[in-house]
Amino acid sequence: MSRFRHALRDRDQHILTLRIFSGVLAGILMLVCIGWMTAPDRLTIHNPPDLRSGSTRPWWEVPPSTVYSFAFYIFQQLNAWPKNGEVDYPAKIHALSAYLTPSCREILESDARRRSDAGELLERVRVVYEIPEHGYGGRYNKNPVTVEGRDNWQVQLDLVADEYFHAEPVKRALVRYPIKVVRMEGDPERNPFG
Repeated sequence: MSRFRHALRDRDQHILTLRIFSGVLAGILMLVCIGWMTAPDRLTIHNPPDLRSGSTRPWWEVPPSTVYSFAFYIFQQLNAWPKNGEVDYPAKIHALSAYLTPSCREILESDARRRSDAGELLERVRVVYEIPEHGYGGRYNKNPVTVEGRDNWQVQLDLVADEYFHAEPVKRALVRYPIKVVRMEGDPERNPFG
């Protein structure tokens, strides 16, 4: 008779152990669900172009080559006036406004107004490109990106700016442009770089 009594007690203890284990698993599942719900939906990770040797870096770190490429692309697009600078320059500022801070956009808009009032943009065509051997990793501009903080960089762009008036060359300037690049959270649909 005691054999049956111990069998019932053992069964009850085993059921209690399974219930405790199920409760612990349910608690862990709740923590995982909460973590999953609070995790960001999108995460921008900047990988170097050459992954043959692998890459280990914090996800929030932006490589200097990516910062340089971003600064050069935006600056080149702002200063490319294919037909008429009076129309193209303000249109480019508006089109690229998601990539500009509000203060930068305001400075560029006032620059466009000032140049337009002075007649500098009428029928002007402008092209901006890199000076050979002066780009990122080039021979003459060894460190074009200075990291000033986690979300703050100083970029030196060595560029040629060619301007034409009715297909006649007006200006060719070889200039080092210091560009300040900051990460600014905004609409990720309009600015995937942040």
